[in-house]
Amino acid sequence: MDGMIFDIQHFSIHDGPGIRTTVFFKGCNLRCLWCHNPESQERAPQLLIKELGCIACGSCAAVCPTGARRLGKGGSFIPELCTGCGKCASVCYPGVLEISGKTMTVSQVMEEILKDVSLYRHSGGGVTFSGGEAMLQINFLEELLRECAGSGIHTAVDTAGSVPWEHFRRILPYTSLFLYDLKCADGELHQRVTGADNRLIAENLKRLKDTADVWVRIPCIRGINDSSAEKEGFRELLRKPGRIQRIDLLPYHSFGEGKYRLLGRPAPDFLPMDAVQMEELKKALEEYVPVYHSLDQ
Repeated sequence: MDGMIFDIQHFSIHDGPGIRTTVFFKGCNLRCLWCHNPESQERAPQLLIKELGCIACGSCAAVCPTGARRLGKGGSFIPELCTGCGKCASVCYPGVLEISGKTMTVSQVMEEILKDVSLYRHSGGGVTFSGGEAMLQINFLEELLRECAGSGIHTAVDTAGSVPWEHFRRILPYTSLFLYDLKCADGELHQRVTGADNRLIAENLKRLKDTADVWVRIPCIRGINDSSAEKEGFRELLRKPGRIQRIDLLPYHSFGEGKYRLLGRPAPDFLPMDAVQMEELKKALEEYVPVYHSLDQ
């Protein structure tokens, strides 16, 4: 049993309670315009190219089996020929080239998770499986969750919810908490800015909140989901909270813009909601469940 992972982050404090290890699965079925992990979208490994540092040694071009890497200042690159094999990155002395994504077994991932067991016990933390969309690799995810549960480790799954309900049903016995991302309330808007309708997302949340502990997370982006209609739409979605324990409002940040450059893609151009907009959304939702955001004073 193995899966595609693009990062494992230790000592995480933003992906659930306590100190956590966050395992990032590669591959996502949404294409959010503001995505801050663009390297998570494609399932296959991808080549990341830093803008500076190339010494034009030609090592990468010499080992590239498809001709995607060409010799020259800056190391010219033909993305459509790249298979993500990683041979060029393995011989890149200055570290200009890097492969995002590697196949890992359940045992390899568990070895990383178990390094932090003492932190989990002292902080009330655990492991969070994120992405991309971790639930697209449901067999691998289910096995990891089963292993963690068997070791007494608190587990959280971060999901956008755009997967069959059967996936949720399979992992419910081993998942302590779901972090459920709501992007937009309006279906047409959701389709426009993520590439997918949100009907399945809303249906799954309706079932999940009566079945499992849930933290809802909403990215707060000016010009996207800051309208009065969106605010009322979120109120309707969350009107009967069930086992939703809290709502986290997450202001848009630009930390991922550099990753777009590494992938050779244009970076998104968005702004976070301002403090007034954040407070208005918070007040609209805290009638039902505690609401938190990083602009709280």
